[in-house]
Amino acid sequence: MNLTDLTITEALSALRARRISALELTQAHLARIAALEPRIGAYLTVTPERALEQARQADARLAQGDDAPLLGIPLAIKDVLCTAGVPTTAGSRILEGFVPPYTATAVQKLFASGAIMLGKSNTDEFAMGSSTENSAYHITRNPHRLDRIPGGSSGGSAAAVAARMAMGALGTDTGGSVRQPAAMCGIVGIKPSYGRVSRYGLIAYASSLDQIGTFGRTVRDAALLLQAISGHDPMDSTSLNAPVPDYSAALTGEIKGLRIGVPKEYFISGMQPEVEAAVRAAIAHLESLGAELREVSLPHTDYGLPIYYLIAPAEASANLARFDGVRYGPRFQDGSGMWDMYRSTRGKGFGKEVKRRIMLGTYALSAGYYDAYYLKAQKGRTLIKRDFDRAFADVDVIATPTAPRTAFRIGEKVDDPLQMYLEDIFTLPVNLAGICGISLPCGYDAENLPIGLQLLAPALGEEKALRVAYAYEQSTAWHTRLPAYIEA
Repeated sequence: MNLTDLTITEALSALRARRISALELTQAHLARIAALEPRIGAYLTVTPERALEQARQADARLAQGDDAPLLGIPLAIKDVLCTAGVPTTAGSRILEGFVPPYTATAVQKLFASGAIMLGKSNTDEFAMGSSTENSAYHITRNPHRLDRIPGGSSGGSAAAVAARMAMGALGTDTGGSVRQPAAMCGIVGIKPSYGRVSRYGLIAYASSLDQIGTFGRTVRDAALLLQAISGHDPMDSTSLNAPVPDYSAALTGEIKGLRIGVPKEYFISGMQPEVEAAVRAAIAHLESLGAELREVSLPHTDYGLPIYYLIAPAEASANLARFDGVRYGPRFQDGSGMWDMYRSTRGKGFGKEVKRRIMLGTYALSAGYYDAYYLKAQKGRTLIKRDFDRAFADVDVIATPTAPRTAFRIGEKVDDPLQMYLEDIFTLPVNLAGICGISLPCGYDAENLPIGLQLLAPALGEEKALRVAYAYEQSTAWHTRLPAYIEA
C-alpha cells in the first residue's frame, strides 16, 4: 500500500481499523516532501519534529478508541495563518522570522479534530497574486508541468495536495485564491460563504473579502476539512452564529430535479477553447444525471474586476499599515528619524505587487477620490450581489468555468499585472457577493493540464454546491488522474 496515494477518507478508515498508524502515514508524507520539495517548492517551512510528535499522540488516542474526525491526518497550512511557535511569514520579507504567540482558530480546530501539521505552504506575498510567483522566498511549480504556475495565491497548498505531499490543506480565498489553484492543479477547492469560517489568526489582506477554504483530492475530503473548521467564533466579529450542517450527509450522488444555472456572461471571447468545451461538457453531464439546466444572467459581471481592484487594495492599504518595522519582522534604518525607518522598512520589506496594491488602495481612499472610487465600487458591489440573489431565486446552483485558461508558464505574465488580474475574472464576483463556491476537475487540455468546473451556491448554501460536485465527481474519473510529474 502506497500511503501517500490514500485519500483522507481511505486513510481514516485504515487508521481506525489499525491497518496503518498515524506515524507511518506522517513519515510517508515527510519522505515524499523530502523527495519532491526541492523541485516543486510547495512549502516555506516543514515541521517534521512537530508532525511526528503529533502523529505519536494521534496513535495513542487511536489506541484508546478516539474517533476524532481527522485523527492522524497530515495536512499543509497556508503561511498566512498564524501557528504558535512556527514561523508565519505571509510569503513576505517584512515578516521574516516572525513567530506568532497564538494559533489561528481554523488551524486550532484542525488540531482539535486530530489533524497533523506537516508545514506551512508557500503563498503569494500577503495572498496578493494568482500564480505564487509573488512569494518573496521562492516560486512554486505545478506538479502537472514543472514549467507552469500552480495558481495562486494558495499555490503552495494546492501543489502540495496534488503532488501527494499532504493529504489536504488550508488556503485562503480573497478573489479566487483557493478555487483557481485547485483548478490549475486538478484538485478540489472550497471557498465557503463569508462568515462561515473564523478569520481570527489570519493575516488580513482584504477583511470584507477574505475567507479560509480547504483543499482535498476529492469532494468528500475537502468537505471533511470544511466541516472541521466551520462555525461561530467569538474572536471574529464577522463570524456567523449559524448552525453548521453535516456536509458529508449532502454527498448523496443524487441531483435529479436540481436546477443548475448557466450564466451567459461567463462564456466569453478570449477564453481557451478547451476550457469552454470541457466546462460545457461537464454541464451537459450534470443534465444527464437529472439536473435541470436554466440560462441565467449576471449582468454586472464585467464590473467585478475593477470593483475588486478598488475595494481589495483599499482594505489592504489599511490592513498592511501595521507592518512598519516597529512590532514585527526585520527593521531597516536608513537615516535617523522615525519616518526614515518606516520608509526604509516598508520599501525593502514589501515586494513589488504588494506596493502596487497599497498605492492603488491609498489613492482610492484619499481625500477627493473616496466618493469617486471606493464609494462607487461599494455601490457596484451591491449590484453584483443583487445579480446573484436574483439568479438564486430561480436556480439552486450556478455552474461556470473556474478560470479562463489552464496553467500558464512561469514568468509569462509576471510583468503584466492586468493579464494576471484577468485570471480571476470568474472567481472575483463570488467574494464580492459573499457566497460560496467549489472548484473540481472536469477535464484536461492538449498539454495534459487540468481544467476546473466552478459550482456556486447562495450564502450558507455549501451543501448544495457539494451535492452537485460530488454527483459529478463520482460519475467521472477526472479526480483519479495523477499529475504527469508523479507518474514519471
